[in-house]
Amino acid sequence: MRYKRITVLCGHYGSGKTNVAVNFAKDLKKENENVLIADLDIVNPYFRTKDSAEEFEAEGIRLIASEYAGTNVDIPALPQQMYAITHDKNFKAVIDVGGDDRGALALGRLSDEIKQENDYEMLLVINKFRPLTPDADSTAEVMREIECAGKISFTGIVNNSNLGTLTTAQDVLDSAEYANQVSSITGLPIFCTTVDIRLYDELKDKIQNLFPLKLQNKIN
Repeated sequence: MRYKRITVLCGHYGSGKTNVAVNFAKDLKKENENVLIADLDIVNPYFRTKDSAEEFEAEGIRLIASEYAGTNVDIPALPQQMYAITHDKNFKAVIDVGGDDRGALALGRLSDEIKQENDYEMLLVINKFRPLTPDADSTAEVMREIECAGKISFTGIVNNSNLGTLTTAQDVLDSAEYANQVSSITGLPIFCTTVDIRLYDELKDKIQNLFPLKLQNKIN
């Protein structure tokens, strides 16, 4: 995978962007000494990058997240350290943004500096198996709402059409037409298609830019 200095991941609620963000950060660490992952999700306190905090610490990946992330205290606040994303250019950064346009409002605080540096990917994480984005038109509508709220345009698509541990190879293959339709409507290229690592070998010769995912462990 070729990454820009900053990789921003946005999408509809439940699209799986947090799991993608965790895996991207770990992939980045393979070839970069300084990697950080930032949790800007002020909407959904359940699926958080902070659930992988111990893994990040073990791998030397810096985590930026609210001190309330992963607790039952729901305070829509962002940590001051988030400005390290744009100010410390020694780091390659992955940003996990909250779902839909409401979550993308937090990104607006950084969007001007991100655009000014112009070394970023803004990736739309799509999942055809989510009830509110089952087709290209509804997905494109979500995309436009996020762009308006986050004040930054998308540059590519991550086809993350998975059903967790229930995903079959055929599910991933069947999602290709949907992803291509979203690409056609939006004009965005498909950055990659993700797949549970257990299915990677079966599909690696059938899908371009296939990215293996390890499912995130959820802390209860």
